[in-house]
Amino acid sequence: MDRLTCMTSFVKVVENAGFSAAARRLNVSPSVVTGHVKTLEDHLGVRLLNRSTRKLSLTEVGQAYFERCQQILAELNDADQIAERLRSQPRGMLQLNVAPIIPLVLAPIVAEYTALYPDVAVRMTSTSREVDMVEEAFDLCIRTPVSDQSLIVRHLATYRYVLCGAPAYFARRGHPKHAADIAGHNCITYYDSPWNREWHFETPDGTQVVRPAGNLQVNSPDALRIAATLGQGLIYVPSFLVADGLRGGELVQTLAECTPISMTIDASYPHRQHLSPKVRAFIDLAAKRLQKADWAV
Repeated sequence: MDRLTCMTSFVKVVENAGFSAAARRLNVSPSVVTGHVKTLEDHLGVRLLNRSTRKLSLTEVGQAYFERCQQILAELNDADQIAERLRSQPRGMLQLNVAPIIPLVLAPIVAEYTALYPDVAVRMTSTSREVDMVEEAFDLCIRTPVSDQSLIVRHLATYRYVLCGAPAYFARRGHPKHAADIAGHNCITYYDSPWNREWHFETPDGTQVVRPAGNLQVNSPDALRIAATLGQGLIYVPSFLVADGLRGGELVQTLAECTPISMTIDASYPHRQHLSPKVRAFIDLAAKRLQKADWAV
């Protein structure tokens, strides 16, 4: 028995004072409506309606049941309208998981997004590990790049790594002339990333791999950048992390003739179908802004 359908037919019969009128409102035959009400009475084991050739009236039980059914159907209609509003416009809480290096580039986008869609709030959680999006209830992940092949992935931007240091550091230690010279420099490393355990460069002689070593290992992108700006050593980092420092002269790129590795910033989500407006709108805005960034390639 489809109880909701039977309840709807019963309420329409009472509201329209007859089976035929209710059938017209529901766009079904009178026999279907009659069957629904009978099924409901059989299920409940009570008579809901007193029927005669001229008059239709509610029994005492029918009156109480009718009032409750009206309330239930009204609440269901309210629930449908809420779902429709959420489906048509970005609303609610966007649960966002990002790699620790990502908030720097996402912060302006989040500010613009919340201004464009005031009915959305953003909760951004930074983790080095890739999360289980379904188990941990994240709507969207943005990482560099995404490795989980079970997720739906959208490419947002491509960037290069940059080898750089402070002018004061190069004044003391000089610039490396070749990728192999990096081994003789103090290198500040980001130990939470597999991409920072080996530094890869494309040189005229082919790919060269350098294993960096130095007196500071961190898992904070800000600490990495600040230590380099203070002249402690060389860093090999995404271009967006040091774009402002390079423009302002606090940091200087070195070994520019060697081609550093390029990577992607990717958005991922668990399901392709019924993607919520809040997620779709954020991805579209992030792609639009990141692909126009001066560090994007």
